[in-house]
Amino acid sequence: MSSTHPLKSLVLEIGLAIGMIACLIGAMVIHTGSMPPLVVVESASMVHDENGEIGSIDAGDLILVHDQPPSTVVTFAEATDVSNKAYGYEQHGLAGDVIIYDKNGEGGTPIIHRAILRAVAEQTTIPDRQGSDPCPEGGTYDAEKPAEDGLLGTCIHTWSVPGTDVRDVANITVVFDGTSAGYYDCKRPAHAGVEAHLVVWEWQPQHEGILTLGDNNKCSVDQGSSATNGSAGVHSPSGVVGPIRDGWILGVAGGEIPWLGTVKLMAGGPTSYGTGDVPSSSFMALVILLAAVFAAPQISDTLFRRLIASSPDLQHKDLSWENIDAPPQEAS
Repeated sequence: MSSTHPLKSLVLEIGLAIGMIACLIGAMVIHTGSMPPLVVVESASMVHDENGEIGSIDAGDLILVHDQPPSTVVTFAEATDVSNKAYGYEQHGLAGDVIIYDKNGEGGTPIIHRAILRAVAEQTTIPDRQGSDPCPEGGTYDAEKPAEDGLLGTCIHTWSVPGTDVRDVANITVVFDGTSAGYYDCKRPAHAGVEAHLVVWEWQPQHEGILTLGDNNKCSVDQGSSATNGSAGVHSPSGVVGPIRDGWILGVAGGEIPWLGTVKLMAGGPTSYGTGDVPSSSFMALVILLAAVFAAPQISDTLFRRLIASSPDLQHKDLSWENIDAPPQEAS
């Protein structure tokens, strides 16, 4: 039996590993329809349990990013409305979809938060395109929504919120108390005028889009205090994030691959952003997983050799695995 050159064997093994990784990534791209197909969660804003929990989104998790039409995103309001066809729909431990979006469409690190409600324009008028005030008769000017004349820019006077009884109103008020709308627990006591459940109060959106919230952010919505009392909001270079436009949505969060993204966060060092938010249980689980991956080939090889050695055919012929593996002896 001729022996294989060590260098050639190494090259073949590296090529096989690269091929397997390429096939895996390709399969994920086909499955999700997006590239990259995965994102690493860097903060604790979606954590449900400080000790980590499979099924919800923890820092250090990898999340599949599904490319699907923004119109198919199911909000918390819709998923908790008994009359809505999406009633009962849950993703990552709570009602509604979790979306990945670009802050104000300006780039930077994307945000992965839950879609709470969608503000939809109802009554609109054509703006004054020549004057200094595009909406002299009142309303909100949306520069990216086409008006009745087909040109970009329209004045929005009233709003509706699918999944609620808010219809054709000038300002949006939704009380998620389990009666007016589905119950959203803020996980904080009712004190200092701050409610124990989510309340969107007299909100006049800057434009159409989705109001978003991290599951662990105690009802501090991304759109800030203009929407919900006490909200700090998520900021981009241009200011607080507005309602998430369809064009800002990078994808919808799909399946979770726990722990593995911790490796990427750790590459920046122990003080890098995100590392401190990774649950301690995730570090332990990652170590166990990596140990299992490295040990699996050795264990399987040992078991396979023992299985072959115990074969009746080999025992009958008085052969062993080592004899099969050894090169033939030349006759003297």
